[in-house]
Amino acid sequence: MNWKHLALPVLAAVSVTSLSSPAAAQMELYKDYEPGPQVIEMTTVNVDEGQFETYLQGLKSTWIGSSEIAKKLGIIQDYHIYWNTAPTDHSFDLVLEIVYPSVEAWAGNKAQYMKFLDAYGKTSLDKDNETVLKLYNKIRHISGTYVMREVIVH
Repeated sequence: MNWKHLALPVLAAVSVTSLSSPAAAQMELYKDYEPGPQVIEMTTVNVDEGQFETYLQGLKSTWIGSSEIAKKLGIIQDYHIYWNTAPTDHSFDLVLEIVYPSVEAWAGNKAQYMKFLDAYGKTSLDKDNETVLKLYNKIRHISGTYVMREVIVH
């Protein structure tokens, strides 16, 4: 095999690559872009056929209730439920979203947890956990959890 004939195409490929990649390499964290302060946690959920309203009713008394308390305490900034009205075979039915004001709030700590527990109550938390075990685990399946931050480009 004659290596000299291969050298030219390889050199040409390297040159084209080097011309196109510097643009990506020029972006510098905190100079050209930075992560936004908020943390968005999204959970995708598949709900068994015929159980959509049952699951929503359960969320109303568990997830929504605890999220409202966390929001009032400033632990979370907001929360949402999104309904995928055009699901495909490989998608999800709902997205549960929690918006944390910061990485620290998302990470949590003992003081924050105790503040939440005092406001929400240990009994309510135990009841929520029982609902998850006895109902949710039978009618829904978590298909993914994603933790994201906005990329702010300067």
